[in-house]
Amino acid sequence: MQPPPDRRVISRAATDRDLEAITETLTLAFTDDPVWGGWAFPDRLHAGAQRRAYFRLCLECALRHRSVRVTPGCEAVASWIPPGRRELTDDDEIRLRRQAGEMLGDHAAVFLQGTDLFTASHPIDRPHYYLSLLGTHVDHRGKGLGMELLRENLAAIDAEGMPAYLESTNPANLFRYERLGFVRVGAFTLPGGGPTVDTMWRLARRAPSA
Repeated sequence: MQPPPDRRVISRAATDRDLEAITETLTLAFTDDPVWGGWAFPDRLHAGAQRRAYFRLCLECALRHRSVRVTPGCEAVASWIPPGRRELTDDDEIRLRRQAGEMLGDHAAVFLQGTDLFTASHPIDRPHYYLSLLGTHVDHRGKGLGMELLRENLAAIDAEGMPAYLESTNPANLFRYERLGFVRVGAFTLPGGGPTVDTMWRLARRAPSA
């Protein structure tokens, strides 16, 4: 994903050296999220450390694709999976299941059923960019950084004429995504009395000719 040359670029590609910073940003950003702040890690005493370990694993995987975009100081993070790529390899899945068992005990089965629902709901019939995670550090909320980062990333995706997909784990964010062209195309409810997750799709667009 290369930023279009005619736009002001506010983001850069994250590197392995950013792993700690982007993990911290997303860990804090999702503290109050219905899915990653509550359902996934119900033990409030250990939830922060558990969320950090899970997001670190996801980001390690995403960094292989070199399509994690960040604002200059990692204040906001957008983790993308490019068309035709897998978010987790078979080895990553084994790692995830082992990690869940070690961290979550009896809750691991419910957690893994939920992550399987994310995978099962993902469209596989059309190449697209997948927005796996988007978040802004709590110290920088209210500045519009996350949406500006997403808007810029979508402009780059538009330049390629590709569609985009995401799951919204917080209904409060739906209108923000809709303003950028995403529409709700489905939903699933997480097991164990969990919240509902909305799936959203944004049609491919061609950027205006220079």
